[in-house]
Parts: sequence; C-alpha cells; structure tokens
Amino acid sequence: MRPERIPLFPLNVVLFPGEQLPLHIFEPRYRRMVRECLEAKSPFGMLLALPNGVVRVGCTAEIVDIVKKYEDGRMDILTVGRDAFRILELFTDDPLLQGQIDYLEDHDSLLAPVKSQRLIEAYETCHTLLFSELPRNFDGIAPEHLAYAVAAALPLDLLWKQQILELRSEAERQERLLGYLREWAPHLQKAEALRQRAGGNGHGLN
Repeated sequence: MRPERIPLFPLNVVLFPGEQLPLHIFEPRYRRMVRECLEAKSPFGMLLALPNGVVRVGCTAEIVDIVKKYEDGRMDILTVGRDAFRILELFTDDPLLQGQIDYLEDHDSLLAPVKSQRLIEAYETCHTLLFSELPRNFDGIAPEHLAYAVAAALPLDLLWKQQILELRSEAERQERLLGYLREWAPHLQKAEALRQRAGGNGHGLN
C-alpha cells in the first residue's frame, strides 16, 4: 500500500514518473529523510520550489541506489520518479517538511500513434538543435509515459514542465507538448544559424 503521508523535498526541479534523478544529499534533515525512507522502503515527494512556496502537485521518488557516501555524512543517491500526487495538507512542525497526499491517476484517453510519432519527431529536431548529437531512443517507453520521457529529456521551462506533470491525460500531455516543441524549434534553428554565422566570421592564420 502506498503511504498517504510522506516527507517532502522541495527543489528547483520537476520530476516525472519514470525519470531517473541523481541527488546530492547534504542537509541533516534530508540525510535523515533518506535513512528513514530506506528503512521503511518508502518514497519521498519531490516538489518544485518557488520563491513564494512550493507547488501542490509533485512526484514521489524511490531511492534505487546509494551511489556514494562521504565521511562527513553527505551522500549521492539515485532516485526514480514513481507517482504523481497532490498535497492535501502540509505539516511544518518538523524541520523536514511532510505532506498528507492524494495519488493522482490518469483518465483513460485514446492515444493516436500518428500524434505520438509527430511528438517524437519534434523532440528529435529540438534535441539535435540543442545538443548536436543523436537523441534518446524511446522504443522501451510505455505509450502512456511518452510525454513524460520527452519533457524529461529536454531543458524546458520548469513551470511548463510543472503544467505537463499536472495534466491527467496522456493524450492531452502529448498534444500540449507537441505544440510547445513546434513553436520552440524555429527559435532553436535561428539560434543555431546565428552560432554558425558567428563561428564562420573568424580569421584564419596566414
């Protein structure tokens, strides 16, 4: 049974179900959180931290590996996103923030293979323009997690990623993400053209 009250880790990141996230843990309260989660074999909640507080929808994170332990108590861990949740109540009486949560389930939606393929093509275009290398292959990704995988693989605006996390239909996530990438690609192409032009304006040695 999934726990209904979990420790929360606000951070400047949006975690998606199925996404791997390495973390460096150094604050005493989060070291304690990791120890307690490992002992109870339970997750903690990742939330996007904003200047005026935290968002109300996040994703549970399961600790899958302790990569490194330091002599001073710090540690590097590897987590993976599991379930989207909404906070029902925040508990702030402890240095470690906790929340009573409700797990969010997707509504059934009919996925169009053609639209999914267009999303993959838009992703490949943006990824190539950004990184000048072959993009990740999504063959092993479940169809209902494709939008999460695409959004996790690109450096999108965090508030926009948060919107994707909060949507409860994969068809809507794919539709919204496809529109975003189609608008983004021309800006990336223009930036790439400017970089190439700037790189070609140097003077060779005589």
